[in-house]
This record gives sequence, C-alpha cells and structure tokens, in this order.
Amino acid sequence: MTAAPPDRRRLLTAGAAVLGAAASAQLWLPSTARAAETPLPDGVFALGVSSGDPLPDGIVLWTRLAPDPLNGGGMPDEAVPVQWELAEDERFHRTVRRGTAQARPELGHSVHVDVRGLRPDRPYWYRFRAGGRLSPTGRTRTAPHPQCSGGALRVALASCQNWQHGYFTPYADMLAQDPDFVLFVGDYIDASGPSATAVRRHEGGDEPYTLEQYRNRYAQYRTDPGLAAMHANAPWVVTFDDHEVDSDRAGELPRDPDERSHDAFTARLTAACQAYYEHMPVRASVIPTGPHIRMHRRLEFGRLARLSVLDTRRFRARRATTQEGAESPSTTVLGAGQKQWLLDGLHDSPARWNLIASQIMMAGTDLLPGDGTFWYHDAWDGYQAERDALLKEFAGIRNPVVLSGDRHLTMISDLTEDFAAPDSEVVGAEFVGTSISSDGDQDQAAFHARWDPLMADNPHWKVIDAHRGYHLFDIRPDGIDVQVRVVDTVLQPQATASTLTRLRVEADEPGVRVV
Repeated sequence: MTAAPPDRRRLLTAGAAVLGAAASAQLWLPSTARAAETPLPDGVFALGVSSGDPLPDGIVLWTRLAPDPLNGGGMPDEAVPVQWELAEDERFHRTVRRGTAQARPELGHSVHVDVRGLRPDRPYWYRFRAGGRLSPTGRTRTAPHPQCSGGALRVALASCQNWQHGYFTPYADMLAQDPDFVLFVGDYIDASGPSATAVRRHEGGDEPYTLEQYRNRYAQYRTDPGLAAMHANAPWVVTFDDHEVDSDRAGELPRDPDERSHDAFTARLTAACQAYYEHMPVRASVIPTGPHIRMHRRLEFGRLARLSVLDTRRFRARRATTQEGAESPSTTVLGAGQKQWLLDGLHDSPARWNLIASQIMMAGTDLLPGDGTFWYHDAWDGYQAERDALLKEFAGIRNPVVLSGDRHLTMISDLTEDFAAPDSEVVGAEFVGTSISSDGDQDQAAFHARWDPLMADNPHWKVIDAHRGYHLFDIRPDGIDVQVRVVDTVLQPQATASTLTRLRVEADEPGVRVV
C-alpha cells in the first residue's frame, strides 16, 4: 500500500524550523546536558553526514537519524533535537556556529541545516550530536566571494550508481583528488527490484513504491563506504534523473502508462520525491509538494563560474519516436518556464564560464552508419527543436559548457548549431560523464566494435569510452583542464584508478580538444 502524501504545511513548518536553526547560537552541550538527553541506540548516525549547495556565506549540513536504516530507520515517532556545530578547524577549537535542529518523523528524521554568515572560499568542519551520540566529522567549503574573478575551482562530475551492478569504487579516487565540490547529475539510486545474481543485492523484495521502501533504498546506498566518505569530505550539488523513481519516466508519466494508473504513479512519484529530499543535502526550498519538487537552481562561484542546474524530467513531454516528433516545437524537455529561466541566467551571467548541469546528453547521437540519420531519442535528440534553439542562443553566451550523465558512457563532444551538418558552427562543449557503477564492468572490445564505426557519422564526438569512473575539472580563467578518471573494476570493493585521457577547453574558444 502506498503511503499517504505528507501534509504540506507540516513539511514547510519543519523546513522553517531547520532554517531557523541556522540563526540559533547555543553552547555545545556540556556533560550535564548530555546526561539529560534521551539515549539513542548505537548507529543512529549510520547514514553519515554530508553538505551541499555552497554559497559564499553559507552551506547546507545534512544528516539523518537511522539506527535501523534498512527497516524504516528505527526511530520513534517523535521529533528529536539534534545539536550541530561548525568550526574552522577539524578539532573544533575555533567553532563559528552552533545550534539545534529538530529531526522530525514526517521528514524521516532527516536534518537540513542552512548555515549562513560564513566566510567565502574556505573549508569548514561540522558534526552533529543526538541522544548522547556523536556523528562522524564532515568537511565542507563555501563558494568564492561574488566579486572574485580569479582563482581556481576543482569539480568532480558523477552520475548513475547501481548497487546491484557493482561497488562504488570510483569514489576512493575522487576522494584522493580532493574536489571543491561534487556535481551529481542523476540516478543516485536505481529503483529496480532485487536480483539474486547481482554483485550486491538490493534490499527489499520488489521495486520501491512507498515512502518507507524508498527510504530503505536510499539508506542502503548511503551505507556504501566510498560514497559516505565522499559525502563527508566535500559539498555536493545534486539533481535527479529517472532511476530515482522509474526508468524512462517523463513528468508524471511512467514508463508503462498502459499498465499503471495515473493515481498509482503519482503516489509513487510523491514518495520518491520526498525520500530524495530527505537524503540529499539541499535547502528547505526543495521540500516537495506532492509529486512536484523544484530542482532547477543556480549557484555562483565568484565571477569564475555560474552553474545552472537543470531538471530534465519534471517538465518533459513524452519523448519522440519519430523525427517529425523530435522537430515539433511542442516537444519540450525543459518546459517554457525553466527554459526562459535558463536563458535569462545565461545571458545576464557575469561569469567567465557558464556551466549547465543537464541530466541527459545534449550533443547529437546518430546511430545509423553511413548515409542518413537515426537519432538517439532518449536524450536531447528527442527534443531537437528545443535543443537546436538553445544551441543557437549559445553562440551569444560566454563559454557555455554542458555537464551531463545518463548514458553510462563517457561521450565528450563539441556542441554545434546543427549536428546533421559537419561544418556547423561550434558553440560550446559537452562532457557526458560515465557511470559510477551502472552497467558494471563492460566489455571494452565489444563497446568499441559497436561504437567506433559511428565516429565518422558523429564528427563532433572527441572521446567515447565505457569504463566506470567520473570526470575531474580544473577550472581557471584561461581554460578548463579535464581528466577522465576511470577504474579497472567495480566488481570488487577496491580498484585501481587511472587517467584515461586529458582534454582542455580554452576560454573564449568554443569546443574541446584532446591534449
């Protein structure tokens, strides 16, 4: 039975209480106060800590109380006070902010603390305490000052992790590379049912449909040690794709609308959106209203970079299955409001680099060798009228770079105004990051036998590959240096990482080149 949607007023009240915690200032609990706390069981911080959406003066701190994480959490049906502390040093000798937030049952006993009044472009350390238990320590970082035009920014691009397909081994290398933040562009969980033959078996007996089932699935993923360590060591900027709910869903349409009623899918989407909020380090403004959650937002990193985070699922029409449908102006992936929001943010940007986080691949994929074209309609190719109009706008925008996921492949491309015309003007660059573990260890020879013959039909492609891993970006005023970081396996808990290739995007020179 699907859980009833949470009351919106209760959620907003809870969110306001979390935001209000940022302004509170109390001493970190002395021993006498700790003794008066209601004891909580060991493992109450089993899901770790994380931070996200950095601002020049603020950061979101996250945890969730869950001593029995794979069975609904194991917490009593009551609010629990959680003390938090943020300091300028990892030993907490120079504490700068303290407060108390309420871990509420209607939000899965998750805590989202929006801390403000911080200094720009510096590291901080944070921790939580509840019921006499102390959380692991997390490290985070604020964004640069709004007027800062120089400096450097290191970003890790990740997406697509499937517990059953393998261990999340790329995170150990990502941790060693020490990015300023992680950009995760979708498929944080996979909502498939458990498989007896999987590398690691999904919890539960079926796909998740209810709120508790989605909570259990997120909790399972959060227990991966590599993922937990990366969350605790850098802020994350996240958005979702389809596998957090249902593969290939479009808005409120499931993959198989003929087999499921709209009401049943809306109930599932409502549960999935709430569980997503409960487990991500995002602000209370993201609290969903039933099946609706606003994920598109903008983050500034001085005058070096502006990041526009898209939602290519909530507003999209069902994907086209014909070229006529793909070219229809009514076939939208962004929706009119989000598209205008994106264009406004790109045209008035003061930043040298305009980064766009898109869950799905924007560059063209012609799947037909030789004469003619057959486009990959599950990406922006299925929404060509909207995509092509956007790319024409790119010609008047400074240094647009699109960061994508979804494909479980590395696909790095020039962005052109017309992918069917080889001599079309280059207007930007796109990096489609491979998966963390989805699709497991692929047969590299089979991949290249299938995809290499398509390179001639897709001259805008610069690099294609099927290893698991992530992309690492070093962004400076004069250019972006990129490493495609890959691991040799996700079928074992440890792996060897290496740089598959290096690329560079020069400032004010659209496109990308292999170096």
